[in-house]
Amino acid sequence: MRLWAWLVAIAAAAAIPASAQSPAQLKPTKPTTAVLPAPSAPTTAAPATAAATTPHDLTKQDVDAWLDGYMPYALKTGGIPGAVIVVVKDGQPLTERGFGYSDVAAKKPVDPENTLFRPGSVSKLFTWTAVMQQVQAGKLNLDTDINNYLDFKIPPRNGKPITLRNLMTHTPGFAETVKYLIVFGKDKPATLRAALVRSVPDRIYDPGTMPAYSNYGASIAGYIVQRVSGEPFEEYVQRHIFAPLGMTHSSFQQPLPPNLDPLLSKGYRYGSDKPEPYEEIALSPAGALSASGDDMAKFMIAQLNNGGPLLNPATAQLMHAPANKPFSALPAMALGFYHEDRNGLNIIGHGGDTVFFHSDLHLFLDKNVGFFISMNSLGKAGAAQTLREELLQQFTDRYFPAPEQNQPTLASAKADGQAISGHYVSSRAGAFSFLRMVALLGETKVGVDKDGYLVASSITDPSGSPRKWREVGHWIWQDTAGKDLLQAIPSPDGSVKMFSITPFAPIIEFLPAPASLNAGWILPLATIAIIILIIAALGWPTAALVRRRYKAEGPYSGRPLQLYRATRITAWLFIALGIGWFTIISLLSSDLAKLDNGLDIWMRLLQLLLIVAIVGTIAAIWNAYTVATATGGRWYRTVWAILVALSAAFLVWLCLDLGLLTASLNY
Repeated sequence: MRLWAWLVAIAAAAAIPASAQSPAQLKPTKPTTAVLPAPSAPTTAAPATAAATTPHDLTKQDVDAWLDGYMPYALKTGGIPGAVIVVVKDGQPLTERGFGYSDVAAKKPVDPENTLFRPGSVSKLFTWTAVMQQVQAGKLNLDTDINNYLDFKIPPRNGKPITLRNLMTHTPGFAETVKYLIVFGKDKPATLRAALVRSVPDRIYDPGTMPAYSNYGASIAGYIVQRVSGEPFEEYVQRHIFAPLGMTHSSFQQPLPPNLDPLLSKGYRYGSDKPEPYEEIALSPAGALSASGDDMAKFMIAQLNNGGPLLNPATAQLMHAPANKPFSALPAMALGFYHEDRNGLNIIGHGGDTVFFHSDLHLFLDKNVGFFISMNSLGKAGAAQTLREELLQQFTDRYFPAPEQNQPTLASAKADGQAISGHYVSSRAGAFSFLRMVALLGETKVGVDKDGYLVASSITDPSGSPRKWREVGHWIWQDTAGKDLLQAIPSPDGSVKMFSITPFAPIIEFLPAPASLNAGWILPLATIAIIILIIAALGWPTAALVRRRYKAEGPYSGRPLQLYRATRITAWLFIALGIGWFTIISLLSSDLAKLDNGLDIWMRLLQLLLIVAIVGTIAAIWNAYTVATATGGRWYRTVWAILVALSAAFLVWLCLDLGLLTASLNY
């Protein structure tokens, strides 16, 4: 919670409010380990297995020395003003560190005890904890239709209702929405209920069938807690989570209470010392928390202590245990927590992003250790994302190292690589709206390189280069530079149903792009069509000027001339549509606060232009027929008129297919 950064972000809800594990582009962290199945086919020689690194002692002195050598340089080069890092061990804070500034202009340093950060979707862990408290109290059932707890209706899909277990494992089947997620103080719904009923997302999957991260689903869970407890959600968390833990520097209230507001770190864009406005999250249970590092330490300690004093041990263990594991070799989803298992350890956690704050929380259950980081800017080229991923892996490898589990490459690697090759879209998808255009432009292309390695365009290393994978088990690939795994689930016909990578829990999957959204053929044809229409549009005034210069007569008159002009006007309309959508995307890229209704009037204007362009396309087809059947017509004019008509017709289909003409502007 790039134009490309925005496209990726919007496709995954613009990382608002804090999407976790950077699912915006599903970019993996550094290498992890997992148990691999035995090879099922003849293999080639295996790479050497690395020896285990000698672990460092997990002490305050060692952690502080490591952080002091890492964080100041990382923040400076990444253009991030400030950060807080907290490590807990055996029920106590091990170290709490502030780096950089919470207020650049005032040179106010980050104080881990008093400075509040916005941890985004890490907020959901408090919402899920509240749900489990009510399950423990017998007021909620994980497998009951959530409509039993609501005062508005979520209709079933194909007869299957949504349950709390679906919400907690991100399998309710909701389309992702991005509008109104952050309102920056304007148009904020009066109540949580008002935010939920304002725009109920479409259902695009049956409940329990497909992981698709949902801010809306988490917010419904928070509202259910509010309903069954009889307390407003913000007050419930204050009384039943913050107060028992002594979290005096935390709040879900928006805006913050007067005693906490001066303690909140400012949020920044990269390259600017000007603080940005306070981010108000309409779906507050999904990402509205403000908390200090010291308070987050108290929450981690409670979770590591089998939930005490928030949950009893049985409930905490149920919450932390795997609840959805569609991939045999990849981590599972717990009830609200992601499993981030690596180096042979049982690790759960959650990530979070608002526009300006970027955070991660990780619990090493086997070691009674917790790690939390939050930063107040995305930094240069998404530096905060890379930094938090690198920190987790380096922390794990430094204190809990494990040997790389390199296995031989299968002889079937090339054939299976060709089978998985193609274009993929995210399971975290929008409904039928212009977000389909974003999905098309942000597709992942999977293929096999000249050396036989599998490559996925969006899965890159910190330098931005695509990572390479070799098959070590049937439908399981290992990163050639580390220990991460990529696993595909085949369909009965031998094609791929979906794939994912470590260390991600099943919250977002890569799905084969349908033919109607496959960039492999759509983008090349769209490029050709656009070029043809640009030539037609520019050729019209150019030809007119040439004829005027030489006082020559045009080839058309009467109705053919009218059709010719209508066709060229249509070409200009498509150019205007392209410029218009590019402008809207650019505006959103520079200011995500515009993800409210501020651009609705301009979207409606573009839709009106599209309607006129559709009428003009009919004229272009008529023009092609007229030119083709004209007596004494020249063949090249016929060919060109047909190409222009086909180009316009293709772009009309594409605009309609991408949801650029819809009755609703809820997206």
